[in-house]
Amino acid sequence: MKKSDITELHFITYISNVPSILQAGIISRNMAIRKKVKFEDVSEPGVQDRRAGKKIPGTSKELHDYANLYFDAHNPMLSVRRSENNKLCVLRVNKNVLDLEGVIVTDMNAARDCRFMPLDEGLSSMDCDKVYMINWKDPNNWINEYRQAGIKCAEILVPECVESRYIIGAYVANKIALDAFSKITDLEVEIKGSLFF
Repeated sequence: MKKSDITELHFITYISNVPSILQAGIISRNMAIRKKVKFEDVSEPGVQDRRAGKKIPGTSKELHDYANLYFDAHNPMLSVRRSENNKLCVLRVNKNVLDLEGVIVTDMNAARDCRFMPLDEGLSSMDCDKVYMINWKDPNNWINEYRQAGIKCAEILVPECVESRYIIGAYVANKIALDAFSKITDLEVEIKGSLFF
């Protein structure tokens, strides 16, 4: 994968979190705890338990010291939350965030046994077709499906915070979500049902 293959990055969240994100940015879990930021947590508690305390090789930081983005929000995490489509949005993040110092790329979901790599090494190791694959399911090979699901959740880790100036818009699944989103912010938003499940 090359940087030119990326049009934007994604952050999955509840619509209710958008006003505070537009004020403070997309912040790391540890920063949210330090600053006592209240938010509606979209993540799975068991996944967060696996992420907690995980050290990033070559740094003094933990995984929870990074704000995490996806290459593509059409992934297993968003699929798991399909029953909440009316409350969810995907924030669109300008890919220039990749130019920030200290950005790390994972080759799959960071809760798994993944590789943590500097940007250039990380991007060059990624298979663009697999990262942006629409369907990662493989009914004939569960090991392949498990691996592909992990690749679909490959992450971009940004130290501490993705400033709100990098947020360029949002996607929602339907008209209900669009109306809810439009009531709380004037950030550009569009319905993109194909991104959701």
